[in-house]
Amino acid sequence: MADDPKFKDRKFKMVGTRPPRPDGLDKVTGRAKYGADTFAPGQLVALVLRSPHAHAQIKRIDTSKAEKLTGVKAIITSKDLPDVTNGDRDLYDTLENCLARDRALYDGHAVAAVAAIDEPTARKALKLIRVTYKILPHVTDVDAAMKPGAPIVQPRVYTRGVSPKPTSPSNVAKVSEFGHGDVEAGFKAADVVVEKSYKTEQTHQGYIEPHACLASVGPDGHGELWVTTQGHFVYRNTCAALLGMDVAKLKVTSSEIGGGFGGKTHVWMEPVALALSRKANRPVKLEMTRDEVFRGTGPTSSTSIDVKIGVKKNGTITAASAELRYQDGAFPGIWAMLGAMTAYACYDLKNVKTLGYDVLVNRPKVAAYRAPSAPMAAFAVESTINEVAAAIGMDPVDFRIKNAAKEGTKSSYGPTYGPIGIGPTLAAVKKHPHMRGKLGKNQGRGMACGFWFNFGGETCTD
Repeated sequence: MADDPKFKDRKFKMVGTRPPRPDGLDKVTGRAKYGADTFAPGQLVALVLRSPHAHAQIKRIDTSKAEKLTGVKAIITSKDLPDVTNGDRDLYDTLENCLARDRALYDGHAVAAVAAIDEPTARKALKLIRVTYKILPHVTDVDAAMKPGAPIVQPRVYTRGVSPKPTSPSNVAKVSEFGHGDVEAGFKAADVVVEKSYKTEQTHQGYIEPHACLASVGPDGHGELWVTTQGHFVYRNTCAALLGMDVAKLKVTSSEIGGGFGGKTHVWMEPVALALSRKANRPVKLEMTRDEVFRGTGPTSSTSIDVKIGVKKNGTITAASAELRYQDGAFPGIWAMLGAMTAYACYDLKNVKTLGYDVLVNRPKVAAYRAPSAPMAAFAVESTINEVAAAIGMDPVDFRIKNAAKEGTKSSYGPTYGPIGIGPTLAAVKKHPHMRGKLGKNQGRGMACGFWFNFGGETCTD
């Protein structure tokens, strides 16, 4: 596949250079301030009490002894964060994730929070809070959650994207379908059909800096939040909505960020810090431990994926399909939808169909992580692509080049592509010395393709 001449001999001012990093000096000298580096006079220290159960009814929370402890200035439960979401399901999910309502939905789900004069006092107060649980059946595997009789994670969730409209709740929150053509006819026309199944576990973003914030809400209802975040406007809008504040009365200042990779685009414990500050009438600092980050914030989805690809002996793919089951944690998401959209987006296919199932389980709410959902879909599809190439005796790079999407290709998820560089990129890969180098003992060589969209968010500059 030839290079597109429109993109040759272009002059660039910045690409290919190494401009000075404006934040570099502060970071290497230690002057940069991260989420935990902001302080306020009279600030309190907050800690969160978390459920030790994967699924449990919260029958009673007794905070009376903790409230009497000297140095404790505020204790909150879900009663201190009432539902003011006006039927907005996404906002309510965030609210319920911040502080459990009538049920703890996963191990690590926040159930109460304390603000005290120092950490030892706050820790003592946590131990004095008595929570009465009724342990409920739980499910953590995406395939098990789809089986009849599986424990229902969210009784208010009915499957969307199916017809007729369901009459009973389900752990399948949404079904998404993409594609075009006639896949059954395409498979019948194939000389070889390969079917494979894959499972992946959830992975956490693993950012070096845990979540941290300093919240201050005054008697006049105005608030400030200093926080490590990838989206301070999202945090402002969400936190203001959950606390019933006018958005103009909450100012959010983002710190330097010690890694996020998508995981800090989501609101986790910031409304809790704001609610504690409002109740105590003092600034409140809340920092997560590494254990809390893993137990209480979102990793990626674990998945279960079935892939089927049909091909002619000359290397032309005649049909491709996939069923992608993604767990969303305890709250509905769009992760399987994104996986279904990206799975075959790299290829020019006449017959293609993908089905994505977003499934609820008793795990933390899933969050974005570097092209969220795409890596799992790519792992399954690209592994199968290699199997198909081997089955017809074709070099896997040549096989991908032959079937690569190009300008004018109708993508597997709907749009028709304009200029797209995957073909020339693969051709450059094939020519690269690394692809021709001799392999030593116990060495291997592989490559894969992947696709992601382009998303933006609110921002501003002074």
